[in-house]
This record gives sequence, C-alpha cells and structure tokens, in this order.
Amino acid sequence: MEFAVSRDGTTLVTLHGGSDTTACDEAAEGLAASLETLEAEGTIADWAIDDSEVYEHPTGPFDPYTITVAFSVTVVVDAADADAATAIGADSIDAALEDADLDSVTYTSPATAAP
Repeated sequence: MEFAVSRDGTTLVTLHGGSDTTACDEAAEGLAASLETLEAEGTIADWAIDDSEVYEHPTGPFDPYTITVAFSVTVVVDAADADAATAIGADSIDAALEDADLDSVTYTSPATAAP
C-alpha cells in the first residue's frame, strides 16, 4: 500500500546578504532550488518552505548571515502498514536531505504517514 510520509524541519543556511530581509529571501530561494531538484529527480514528492529568519547576525562587515529556514517534505513509500511506512519514509527523507547537502537539519516534528 502507498503512504505519503511527511516531516517538518529546519536547516541553517549561511550566506552574505545586504539586509535581514534579503538574506532571508536568498536563503529560502536557495533551499527551494535544492528541494525542487529533489522533486524533479523523484526523490521527494512534495515540499514547502514555511519560514525563514535570522539565526545569527554578522559580527563584522564581511561576515555572513546564518539563516534558519523552516520546511516540510513529503515522500511516497510502499509499506504494509503506517508504522512501517513511517520508518521507511523517515529514512528516505533523511537520505534525500543528506544528498541535497543541507546543513544542520533539525526535525521539528516526527514523521507521519497517511494512506
């Protein structure tokens, strides 16, 4: 049986930006590009960028911003039941985000499966 397994998380993006707003926008756009690539490859089925905010301001004129970007991703897996789907889906999400070279991924919710 097919299940859609979803998980919410955050990642840190470090970049140089002109202001808080442009840095947050650039971080969200960069993550979106990575997730679009995973979706095009069929690695994930769906994704969303939920929010971005400054995690750490630059300490000097040429230092970068560190931005926290909140996201959700969904994969589709075949499994016998929801518990098995949750485990398989969580592993698939971990592998996909690792392949996308995302830094400091922290999950803010457990994986959930829906038929």
